[in-house]
Amino acid sequence: MPTISVEGRDIEVSRLDKELFPEDHVSKGDLIDHYRAVARAMLPHLAGRPLTMRRYPDGIGEGGFFQKDASDHFPEWITTEKIAAHNDSGAVDYVVCDDEATLVYLANQATVEFHVWPATVDDLEHPDRLVIDIDPPDGTDPRTLHRVARRLRDVYTEIGLTPFVQATGGRGYHVAAPLDRTTGFDAVRELALAIADRLAAADPDLLTTAQRKDKRGDRIFLDVNRNGQGQTFVAPYSLRARPGAAVATPLDWDELGRSTPGRYTTDRIRRRLVRKADPWSAMDDHACSADEALERLA
Repeated sequence: MPTISVEGRDIEVSRLDKELFPEDHVSKGDLIDHYRAVARAMLPHLAGRPLTMRRYPDGIGEGGFFQKDASDHFPEWITTEKIAAHNDSGAVDYVVCDDEATLVYLANQATVEFHVWPATVDDLEHPDRLVIDIDPPDGTDPRTLHRVARRLRDVYTEIGLTPFVQATGGRGYHVAAPLDRTTGFDAVRELALAIADRLAAADPDLLTTAQRKDKRGDRIFLDVNRNGQGQTFVAPYSLRARPGAAVATPLDWDELGRSTPGRYTTDRIRRRLVRKADPWSAMDDHACSADEALERLA
């Protein structure tokens, strides 16, 4: 098999012409090229975090699978972290993607999507990210999503959090805030739910926090489930396994009004990163206390 040399490691690659996105003619070779192109911006958002992979060996039209446990055939140089499962099923050897070689290896395994914990392996009990996912029904006007994202931004700012926004590459947006790791998962989820409930109560015809889909109707779901231990959110610069081959893209707030959730393709991301720094690159410089934010909200 051919090899790609990355950071001194020769990685065997295969089936590079296999179209993983048949409608968009994006091959596995293109997938690898994308992750090499975004590695410098993406790796800081992966480093130190347990990773859940979404793999599509036969392409996105054939059904894929989520994978947490590192496969036995993964090379020894890939970093893993053994984490106890909370359902008493033992422990999981999570991959931790700290370098470009690992990113390329996983892309060759047809990992289309990369999802990460809101905590790092050096402190798994205390998240350093709060994430609320704006999850709309199909066909929602992007301008409506922009208004909801700005409302979240305003509440975050009011209670002392620093808001960051990401087009998910799917249907909606994430509004995230960096945390100082002084608070456990239960309190962080309580804070996220309190923020979401406040917005939903102010506009109940548009927004909901109902967990059951049959209770949401045609309203936008403010999803706080990303804030539990072992839960994940899509990593910045991850491709999404949807027709269109869009990329999860961090934005500056003044870009939001010109965006759509799935606007940013692999080509656009390459051009963007040439001219613009990652808007989330200094996120940790703005870490705040979730406990203090919850007190202010109350």
